[in-house]
Amino acid sequence: MAKPIPQVGFVSLGCPKASSDSERILTQLRAEGYAITGSYHDADLVVVNTCGFIDSAVEESLDAIGEALAENGKVIVTGCLGAKREVVRDAHPGVLAVTGPHALEEVMAAVHAHSPKPHDPYSDLVPPQGVRLTPQHYAYLKISEGCNHRCTFCIIPSLRGDLVSRPIGDVMREAENLVNAGVRELLVISQDTSAYGVDVKYRTGFWDGRPLKTRMTELVNALADFGVWVRLHYVYPYPHVDEVIPLMADGKILPYLDVPFQHASPRVLRAMKRPASGENNLARIRAWREICPEITLRSTFIVGFPGETEEDFCELLDFMQEAQLDRVGCFAYSPVEGAVANALPGAVPEEVKQERLARFMELQSGISKQKLQDKIGQTMQVLVDAADEENVVGRSAADAPEIDGVVYLEGGAGLFPGDLVEVKIIDADEHDLFAGPA
Repeated sequence: MAKPIPQVGFVSLGCPKASSDSERILTQLRAEGYAITGSYHDADLVVVNTCGFIDSAVEESLDAIGEALAENGKVIVTGCLGAKREVVRDAHPGVLAVTGPHALEEVMAAVHAHSPKPHDPYSDLVPPQGVRLTPQHYAYLKISEGCNHRCTFCIIPSLRGDLVSRPIGDVMREAENLVNAGVRELLVISQDTSAYGVDVKYRTGFWDGRPLKTRMTELVNALADFGVWVRLHYVYPYPHVDEVIPLMADGKILPYLDVPFQHASPRVLRAMKRPASGENNLARIRAWREICPEITLRSTFIVGFPGETEEDFCELLDFMQEAQLDRVGCFAYSPVEGAVANALPGAVPEEVKQERLARFMELQSGISKQKLQDKIGQTMQVLVDAADEENVVGRSAADAPEIDGVVYLEGGAGLFPGDLVEVKIIDADEHDLFAGPA
């Protein structure tokens, strides 16, 4: 009598980079013949991929581990919180194993130890594109791991290590498999996308029989040949980023940049140990818009950083007014265990942080609303995310999944997720667009 196939439950938390790690683990599990289950009770064990960047993420991860232990009892922990092994062990001493992020081999070794590998698995259990957590029509493409920066508010390098770029041939092969499987949008991610290839001195690799430099510009230019949407995330504003803007103007990749500026005051940026000054960033934004007027700029900012004065904050507001960014996220500074910034002088009172956050969002809300109002009457291409006979939810080139807005279209007969459709914008609110047939 054949032994039952071992089943593994999986919980994935955190950012798209963590999701990419989850997809690699799930792909390997399937390749080795394990079944993946969504039920705690059917699982032989549960893997929890955690986030540990800020306090709320740590709490969510610890709660998820606790729930898995209570419902199943056999839990393997991986991910960013796993890099703080003692935090996990102190809260949940009963876990089977704890590994850090980007630790496929360690996770699989733990799975093998507690749920033996199935006999003679077949490689065709797994499609070429692997197992994914995203819908079929878009996928995250992680091009590197770790980060060489030492921003004082961030502990990512201590969790994920220094920059390690993936071989460009491997990245292109993964992208090709994804596109062949029906993916219509590739979202390029890493901790620092602009730095791709720095660690290997932009070494020349090979793809499709031709040399290809391990560098962001050459990579995205090659990805454009697949004929799908290519969207860039986590792009530091280094000078060489200017090289990709003409590719956007020519329609090769989406005119969209996710640039984490974090602040505009040179004094605060120095305390954060961030590259570039606010003035340089404004000049660069102006130059980008001259080359590609339709470019969408998304960014994130921190208010209430230690030592931030009212003058610093007003400088940030002036920057926002001048920059007129399309999509913005903002956070009040929160101490993260292990971050250098915790020891900086001039802690900002919590009530002041929240007051500044409210002022910042009020300003940006007006900017974002006007940006969307200006799109009324325009015709644009929309990628369908969901559709039924009555309604369609999609995204324009200006909208990344889950973090930006959406486009609502009445009447979805004959449309399916992954379809590209021309629409005319007829209305807008603070976050989303409403459209009719073009």
